[in-house]
Amino acid sequence: MESITAAPARRTSIGAQRNPDSEEAILAAAEAILIEEGFSAFSIEAVARRAKAGKPTIYRWWPSKAALLLDVYHRQKQDMSVADSGDVRKDLALFVKGLLSFWQDNGGAVFRSVIAEAQSDPATLEALRNYLLQRWQQTGDIIKRGQERGEIKPGIHPELLIEILSGFAWSRLLTGRLDCSNAEIDAAVDAVVSGIAAR
Repeated sequence: MESITAAPARRTSIGAQRNPDSEEAILAAAEAILIEEGFSAFSIEAVARRAKAGKPTIYRWWPSKAALLLDVYHRQKQDMSVADSGDVRKDLALFVKGLLSFWQDNGGAVFRSVIAEAQSDPATLEALRNYLLQRWQQTGDIIKRGQERGEIKPGIHPELLIEILSGFAWSRLLTGRLDCSNAEIDAAVDAVVSGIAAR
């Protein structure tokens, strides 16, 4: 008599409302694929197989691969907070150091995947742009606090300054130089802040 092997159990969804267990399984599966196999192996089909979830469920919660990629990235990054030491130079250096350190610890692989997808997919590009604008606004609080303390010129646009420093970090990410020294980061921050410091 032939033996019958039971099919792997699928995680059930609850319609448009996300099942926390299924959501966690899908995000964990997506992250593992990106880290272990790289962006070339990343697809909704691969995530569905690994998470034991249905493709319709994934597409209902994440309408595009870009949306899923950014949620994986945000999931990794959610514990990063904006420093408030009372010194704008120190806080900006901590921001850059924290970002580079996070990217060294798997986050960089996911974010590079998002950037790569954005080069050919307009939906990913829009999602990335919206995400960055939100992040720069949040991190711009460092500059705003510096202005309130009289450290930074009042006319400086906080988000623009964060974008400039983020550009330094992006350059390091995209050229595989995430292990830059604290002295290099401090010098980059000082070069920016020196031009905007209140006299």
